[in-house]
Amino acid sequence: MNYFKTDLASLHADLVAKKISSKELTQATFDNIKATDPKVDAFLNLNEEAALKQAAEIDAQGISADQPLAGIPVALKDNIVTKGMKTTAASKMLADFTPVYDATVTEKLAQAQMITVGKTNMDEFAMGGSTENSAFKTTKNAWDQTKVPGGSSGGSATAVASGQVPAALGSDTGGSIRQPASFNGIVGIKPTYGRVSRWGLIAFGSSLDQIGPLTHGVKDNASVLSAISGHDDHDLTSSTQAVPDFAAELNEATSVKGMRIGLPKEFLAEGVSDDVKAAILAAADTYRKLGATVDEVSLPHNKYGVAAYYIIASSEASSNLQRFDGIRYGYRAQDVQNLEDVYVKSRSEGFGDEVKRRIMLGTFSLSAGFYDAYFLKAAKVRTVIMNDFKAVLKDHDFIMGPVAPTPAFGIGAEIKDPLTMYMNDVLTIPVNLAGLPGLSLPAGFSNNLPVGMQLIGRPFDESTLYKAGYAFEQNTDFHLQVPTLGGQN
Repeated sequence: MNYFKTDLASLHADLVAKKISSKELTQATFDNIKATDPKVDAFLNLNEEAALKQAAEIDAQGISADQPLAGIPVALKDNIVTKGMKTTAASKMLADFTPVYDATVTEKLAQAQMITVGKTNMDEFAMGGSTENSAFKTTKNAWDQTKVPGGSSGGSATAVASGQVPAALGSDTGGSIRQPASFNGIVGIKPTYGRVSRWGLIAFGSSLDQIGPLTHGVKDNASVLSAISGHDDHDLTSSTQAVPDFAAELNEATSVKGMRIGLPKEFLAEGVSDDVKAAILAAADTYRKLGATVDEVSLPHNKYGVAAYYIIASSEASSNLQRFDGIRYGYRAQDVQNLEDVYVKSRSEGFGDEVKRRIMLGTFSLSAGFYDAYFLKAAKVRTVIMNDFKAVLKDHDFIMGPVAPTPAFGIGAEIKDPLTMYMNDVLTIPVNLAGLPGLSLPAGFSNNLPVGMQLIGRPFDESTLYKAGYAFEQNTDFHLQVPTLGGQN
């Protein structure tokens, strides 16, 4: 099955018309994954027996035209818990962990009758920007297997970009959906904080994390987001805001005419590659031709986002990861002499270097002598960054800019310094700090590698981002270009 020429609506239409059954589509998906995954290493676990059984049950019930996602395969990032299916967060600490409940988004996908085919690789506990921090394997970029797929949702992004699945879920704490979407030339959204329940998402930074979909096209992305959004009593941070049918709002009449767009000068400053700048400026010209106004604006405190983020996120990670102590569940060291040994050796052996680095940073930031100097100050900077966005979005419909300063970089040796890796998220992190929605979509190429454009909107205004993204998509062909690996599927 070649997903590059088949959007979700077309797949669903074929299922309703019985041109293909859900079981046949699901089996073709597993066949495709097995044929291509040795090249890209996107998956950690497959759910073949249960998925084929679910697909057969859906076929027996009959697929309704009113269930737009019914019978369609989907993959989940391996920090989203799935009942009876191993969920590892790509960590030795959870290598044998099998949850006893489903995450809310997992339940919502089941209610939409989507077929969960497996769990995708990621940076351990979602800490990283390249999927090189997994305890189990390194995922490769769909376009060039010598390049990283981005992170931490690199497995989900590569699985979609390489044509293994038509849709996948990831999580985004500081850019972990948008950056891999950009690096792989697909569409990914970090919804407004609270739009999607975090119940059942293995926590990294609780005030920053959001689950969102990765797909080939904007309309497909909108369909999946509608399915997984909504209030959840299990998650006190989930919003009671009404959930629109985002995809239904996208049609031939979708337009950006009359919209006012902000292009921050800081997003095209030193450090952003010339090819990325050129792609974003060309996209701005496309919007102007479509009737929108593009203004240069300023987000003056954007440069402090990375520093504030790594204090806040690491502090929250330090707190969230305390539960992995070798006692209740997860990895337990064997060569121990006393209780302290259990704690120290289990955590030392179970966590990877990047996770330890962030636990140490977070613990230091929260310690009695340094809380005011670091965590409290970072929280104040966060408020200043929020106010910058509010000021611009007060009289602009959305903000546009690059997702990342460069296209995908090389696996292994290209970026060794953790601080340099952290700075790769300089354009995405402020969106999480402000709790805003951010959409990544293809906007160009640099040396045959995709370049992504980021659209940032007002709280709970994903509709405007989807409309702007859809209008751009309909007037360009970047989303139609596919990697060789995918083209061979």
